Amino acid sequence: MTRVKRGVAAHKRRKYFLKRTKGFTNRRSTNAIAAKEALLHADSYTYAHRRLRKRDLRKLWTIRTNAASREHGMTFSKLMGSLRKQQIGINKKMLAELAVRHPEVFEKIVASVK
Repeated sequence: MTRVKRGVAAHKRRKYFLKRTKGFTNRRSTNAIAAKEALLHADSYTYAHRRLRKRDLRKLWTIRTNAASREHGMTFSKLMGSLRKQQIGINKKMLAELAVRHPEVFEKIVASVK
């Protein structure tokens, strides 16, 4: 049986890990074994935080809408309750966008539910 030298495959694999760890600190970006270990952790964090990002954004929209509605003499919960009672179908994300980018439109919405 002929001898199989595995240098090309090993080099390719190490190069792949080192390419993905570009920007990591110290040994984690230059040493293949440390880079592989760092990527195992980084990938699990990435997976988990894709889910947490949705939670964080929802909190942010609530905070922004609450701050804007308080400027017009209304709390967030009262605003949302009034919107539901009057069957105005606008979601939290759009309310937050209006509060930040188009405050005059947001003001009209608050005035209409008061």
